[in-house]
Parts: sequence; C-alpha cells; structure tokens
Amino acid sequence: MAPPISADVPAAPVRESVPASIITVVSKQTVRPEGASPIGDLKLSFSDMLMLSCSYIQKGLFFQPTGTPMPGILSSLVSSLSRALGVFLPLAGRLVTLPDGRIVIRCDDDDAAVEFYHAVAPTLSLGDFLVPDADVPTMLTKDLFPMACAVSYEGHHRPLASFQATVLGDGAIFVAVVVNHAVVDGTSFWHFFNTWAGLCRGEPVQPPDFGRTFFGGSTAVLQFSGRDGPAGTLDAAPPLRERVVHFSAAAIRDLKAAANGCGKTNEDSMVNGEISSFQSICAHIWLAVTRARPQLAADATTTFRMAVNCRHRLRPTISPVYFGNAIQIVATTATVAELVANDLRWAAARLHATVAAHDDSAIRQVAADWDAAPWCFPRGNSDGAALIMVSSPRFPMYDGTDFGWGRAVAARSGCDSKIDGMLSALPGQAGDGSVDVEVCLAPDTMARLLGDNEFLQYVSHAP
Repeated sequence: MAPPISADVPAAPVRESVPASIITVVSKQTVRPEGASPIGDLKLSFSDMLMLSCSYIQKGLFFQPTGTPMPGILSSLVSSLSRALGVFLPLAGRLVTLPDGRIVIRCDDDDAAVEFYHAVAPTLSLGDFLVPDADVPTMLTKDLFPMACAVSYEGHHRPLASFQATVLGDGAIFVAVVVNHAVVDGTSFWHFFNTWAGLCRGEPVQPPDFGRTFFGGSTAVLQFSGRDGPAGTLDAAPPLRERVVHFSAAAIRDLKAAANGCGKTNEDSMVNGEISSFQSICAHIWLAVTRARPQLAADATTTFRMAVNCRHRLRPTISPVYFGNAIQIVATTATVAELVANDLRWAAARLHATVAAHDDSAIRQVAADWDAAPWCFPRGNSDGAALIMVSSPRFPMYDGTDFGWGRAVAARSGCDSKIDGMLSALPGQAGDGSVDVEVCLAPDTMARLLGDNEFLQYVSHAP
C-alpha cells in the first residue's frame, strides 16, 4: 500500500477570490463540420431525455508547455475539430421539438456549428491548479470552461458543444470540452475527445454508431409546464469543497482484497461473483463520508448512486460506440446505523449486488416505467445523505487524448454539476491502474473526511 497522507498535515490554503479578468478570452471562432454526410434528424432516446434538466458535461485536460508556437497549435486544434465534427455531426446541431412533441437533434441544418474560444491566463501557471494536498481551486477552474451554467434543454437555442483552449503564463495548455448531456454520455464524450486528438495526430477514425434501436424505441413525449422546458437541476449552490483523492494501484488491490475477504461469512451469500476494484473504492468512500456526516440520524437512509453503462448489459448488446446516452442510475441504500455498524465487505457486497442485478430485464423495466410516466432527472442532495458516482476510471482520458504534444498531466471537471456528495471517477494519469476521484462535499464534511485515518490509510499522493 502506498504511504498514506497524514491526517495531521494541514490543508494548503484555497484561493477564495480571484479577479474576474485573470482568465481572459482573446478570440472566438465558429467552427463548422468538414466532410460530413447528411444523417437527418437524430431522435432523442428516453435515456437522452432524462438528461434535459442536467448541466452540460464539462471535462478538460492540462498539458505541459509544448514548445510549439501557439498560432500553429490553435490552427491544428481548429482544423482537426472541424474534421471531428464531420464524423460526430450531431455535436454541431441543435435540439428541435417537433409538432408532435418529440425532441430531435437537427444535424443537417445550414447553421450547424460550434464555438471555439482561445483564452489566456498570463499570471497563472500549472502549479496554481495542481497543488498537492489542497482543494481544487474552483474559482480558477470554473473559467477554463465556456458556456457556464448551461442546462441541456437550452440546446434548443444554444450550441450543443463548445470548446476552449486556455494558455497559461508558463506555456501550459488546458483544453476544455463542454457537451450537452442530452446528446452524449461519458462513453460518447470520450470517444469524441479521442477522435479529435487522434485527427490532430493523423490517426484513423472509428466512427460512432448513430443507430436508434433499443434506446430509440420510446414513443412517449415529455410535457413541460413552462415555455423554457424543465427547471435546471441545480439551484444556487451552497459552499462546497472539492478534492481529488488518489488511490494507488497497490492501495486498490488492498481494498479489493479486503472487500472480497478471505474469511467468508454467511452474509457473503449475497455476493454473486467477485466484488470489483471500483465497487471496493465506492464502498470505502460511502462508509467514510457517512461517518463524516454526524448530523445524520441513525435511522436515516443513506443512498449511493452509480451511473451504469448499459451497452454491454442489453441482450442483444448494442455497439460499444453507440452515440448517445446508454446509461442508467442504480441506487443502493442502507440506514446510517446499518452502514457504520458494518465493514467494507458488507458495504461493497451491497453495491455489487445492485450492479449485478441491473441486467437486460432490469434495463428494459426502467425503459417501460419511463414510457408510462416520462420524467427528467431531479438532482441535488435534499436530505444531505446521498452520494452519486459519475464518470469512470475506464474512460480513456489519457490514452488517446494526445494532440501531438504528449500525454496530458491532469484531468479536471467544470463546476456546473457540482453538489454535496458528487463523486467523479478518473483513471490515474500514469496509466498504472491507479484511480483519482473528484470529491465534492460540504466544507465541514470534507474537513472530517480528511481527518479520518481509516479513510486516509488507502489514500496516497499522486505520483
């Protein structure tokens, strides 16, 4: 196991306020698809429509200084983006509500385009963003992403995707991609990101699958009470702290071994198959954050939600490069008293059982239930007892995203979807099986979590 971070080490200070002009947009371009073949309107599936109330996906990568003149870098980014949009044409489209109430992506409109921004931050360096043992400086990172506070339904009148390259004073670059969540899930998002970077390097393209088979079969129509569609899922956010917590490959092996346990008990009969490394990490966090929320009553229900990729779970399976949302959220619950009275193996077994049960029939039942009563995702943490894990350490955030300047040094998310209890899983930058988790919590909860040696024994410094 990697050496733990001591609970006695004080956190590095967080920059509370940053001048609005510290990151400045210096140019904006409209980028149109190149070489696209018409594909017609692309219908939103029920899994897409669930996301209409959600914020756009905001992800980006930091790169070390390249030594290449910036005009050449920007030209390469824009030209390869145009070609990538020709492959992923829906990203340049708009949402349109048809007379019968169905919502489609209009892909072949003459105005199909995205926005590309060039920004500079001459007084900042990579070290201002990647500070060891410190909170993420969200007052800085928020300005690395365009289209702040966009809700997916707004894709009716706003671009479905937007891009920003920010050059720091030391020459480091942050490449941000913001995409409507009713158009893509994480798998499709990173497929596009990899395609864009690959085209920059001259690599061949693996086109997405736009077919609407199972996920396009619904005929239900969402009805909104207002002209502007669903209300956004996030109101004015309360104060939050965000940390990137690193689990080394060795620590993950130890967690998985503990979760699967050598000394089996009768309770292990509920485990069908091996508990995964990721489920072990999730269980560890679920236990620790629940301990760090002492305001919760013993009989309160705590919920751990996870996004599950359905592509390989359906029978027959759908293409791994299916374009759109092919995810569903599964929930595991326990009372606070149950959870804290039991160990990692118990919590991990419950998570494992939930995920294992989400098979073809369960996916189809969710679809049927939605057809009978359509809805959009509510989001938030109204009772202060929930956690939700999004993204995946399996996403190719570092493998395949080299634009020709070398491997990215860190991935970061935007601020728009952050709530108390939001977790986002990332692969470790080294590609060695380690995992990073972006953790967003109320300030008091985060302070208690970072003082919990039982939690920290598996947490280490990123290499």
